[in-house]
Amino acid sequence: MDFSREISRLLAEAIQRGASDLHLSVGYPPVLRVNKRLVELEGEKILDSLDTEALALELMTEPQQAKFLKEKDADFAYELEDKTRFRVNIFLQRGCYSVALRVIPSQIKTIDDLNLPPVLHQFSQAKQGFVLITGPTSQGKSTSLAAIIDEINHQRCEHIITVEDPIEYIFHKDKCLINQREVYGDTLSFSRALKASLREDPNVIMVGEMRDLETISTAITAAETGHLVLSTLHTNSASQTIHRLIDVFPAYQQSQIRAQLAAVLLGVVSQRLVPRIDGDFMPACEIMLNNAAVANLIRENKVHEIPSVIETSGQFGMNSLNKYLADLVATGAIAPETALRYSLSPEELKTRLKRL
Repeated sequence: MDFSREISRLLAEAIQRGASDLHLSVGYPPVLRVNKRLVELEGEKILDSLDTEALALELMTEPQQAKFLKEKDADFAYELEDKTRFRVNIFLQRGCYSVALRVIPSQIKTIDDLNLPPVLHQFSQAKQGFVLITGPTSQGKSTSLAAIIDEINHQRCEHIITVEDPIEYIFHKDKCLINQREVYGDTLSFSRALKASLREDPNVIMVGEMRDLETISTAITAAETGHLVLSTLHTNSASQTIHRLIDVFPAYQQSQIRAQLAAVLLGVVSQRLVPRIDGDFMPACEIMLNNAAVANLIRENKVHEIPSVIETSGQFGMNSLNKYLADLVATGAIAPETALRYSLSPEELKTRLKRL
């Protein structure tokens, strides 16, 4: 079998069917994820260990293969000849190679195209501060972040530096100078690249993920020193995000970090993709914007009270997840049972839905 041609054929099939992911695992035919559901490709052979190993090795360069053999998994970007990009993860299971490929759309959608709340336009207009897009994995965080960065690219003359693992969306030249750095390919770590960026004359810094204390600390410092810093975090709510950021620091530093965060944080958007009645998906968001009340709660370590501020600050653009879900039900975009399934407080949401 020509494995180079085979991997290209399978990736083309994933694109043609509108899949978000392609999975290659021993004992299964190639499997696509379409509209969040796994679908086996009909008429395809059951893959054995030699098939998955050969397909995996075809995707990797020699340095990536060497790294994989040492670390037992690999995460990188792969590009087809037609310039379609994929985020690839290769791992071992029961001693056999498995591959998960995520399709990265070549066209960066706008904030409005993605049905994101209009308040996100405020972040693209900010000159400095710290913005976090949060939520569980595979909920569109990177796509939302790319939409904000691309809006800056089309509206302002700035120097943007991104640090990603791997690089997903490619930003094309417009008004901004954009340098995209890939961890391990262009730099040794997020924290190292972020520290170096402060000497590279950026206006905007985008960090793929807040992974460790050093990265978080440097990001907050960068926001303090006049930069707009945007990143993602795997948390489920604004208050959980604040706790996560602070709790990575030792106890003796937490008071200082709370004060710094209260000063630089612009907002937290926690999102998840929910199925629409028409079969498509759309984001449902909790939106927290930093105002005097929120900043005071962060400084005084009363983060548990932030949901109450969000609930009563709709006039400023804030929104709780339950209110957002209830509004989607009211407009007929999603079903009530869908809203309850994605709510973090379903009993409270039931009360809201009864009032519709």
